[in-house]
Amino acid sequence: MIWEELDKNLIFQNLEAEKSDDVFEKLGGEFIRYGYAKDSYIRALKERESDFPTGLDIGGFGIAIPHTDISHVNKDGVAIASLKKPVHFIQMGTNDEPVDVNLVFMLSVKDPAKHMSHLQRIVEIIQDQRVLEKIKAAEACEGVINIIKDKEIQLETAA
Repeated sequence: MIWEELDKNLIFQNLEAEKSDDVFEKLGGEFIRYGYAKDSYIRALKERESDFPTGLDIGGFGIAIPHTDISHVNKDGVAIASLKKPVHFIQMGTNDEPVDVNLVFMLSVKDPAKHMSHLQRIVEIIQDQRVLEKIKAAEACEGVINIIKDKEIQLETAA
């Protein structure tokens, strides 16, 4: 479960950013700082995002799930950032459709076999707009972890 893997050092409330590159530099920098990613991670994020945008509009709530190739990763991790103000990303599957992103779930995935399962688990969580609103409103990283824990337990119970 994602909540069990979350590192409090990688959860940010009201992150200040003017553009997506700021998000990549701040969150990617923390991945590097805490040993989750290699020095090449931020550059690789920016390059991948230009080819494969990661913005999603979930019922009017903007999400981005940036990630990059495993060659830039040391170990699995998820960084979560609630942005102080929305930042423009490009909608996944398009080249030019903007999405105003409020929440970012950045991934570092070392094992390529786990890549899709990580993405699927994130997508299950973010499909619930109430969960997104709770994460956005949470005041502390512990609150974010508990919100995700509660949603994952709910999903597992329903399965």
